[in-house]
Amino acid sequence: MRPSHGLAATLCLAVLCGCGTARPGTPATSATTTATTSATSATTSTTTTATTTATATTTATATPAAEPAPTGTAEVEVERRGGTQTLVTGVRYADHGAYDRVVVDLKGPIPGYTARWVEELTEDGSGQPIDVTGGAYLQLTLTPADAHTEKGAPTWTGGPIFQAGLGNVRSVVRTGDFEGHVGVGLVLDRRAGFAVRELGSPSRLVVDVAH
Repeated sequence: MRPSHGLAATLCLAVLCGCGTARPGTPATSATTTATTSATSATTSTTTTATTTATATTTATATPAAEPAPTGTAEVEVERRGGTQTLVTGVRYADHGAYDRVVVDLKGPIPGYTARWVEELTEDGSGQPIDVTGGAYLQLTLTPADAHTEKGAPTWTGGPIFQAGLGNVRSVVRTGDFEGHVGVGLVLDRRAGFAVRELGSPSRLVVDVAH
């Protein structure tokens, strides 16, 4: 009878030891699963945030709308007397899509000016016709202004006819530099709307002509 009790005790001890070994393994498996899930969530959150930021950056860069072409054809006259004599240092021109832009570069304050339609372009002083051909002529005259220094050196060089070849402006002509008047003639394909604007820093007179 005593050997039987010893065998039973040994079997019970073996069962209890087996149960004790299985329990510590269960929490370890749960911890591994939780860590993997958290890492996946963190990765997903980071990717989503980066995508949202890129979209916001793309939306912020919008293309500005183009300026409309001028439509008015009325002549312009602005009077300014006395003060410092302004120098015309050059004329630039470019096609801006729906209109051509002519920029008169100045040194000094913006003088008085007129912009009027004429039958032909003529030389200031002599009145002789200038040999250019177009469908319309817009004459811009600045006063008081010069295109030369006190010693007679020209400040607006080249020309007097500058071939432009734009949408409407065929050429730009220096029609004169005489007795405080500087003439800038625009040879156009056709009569169209135009606008004159004054700009500063540096001084400029801008003429936009519709195509």
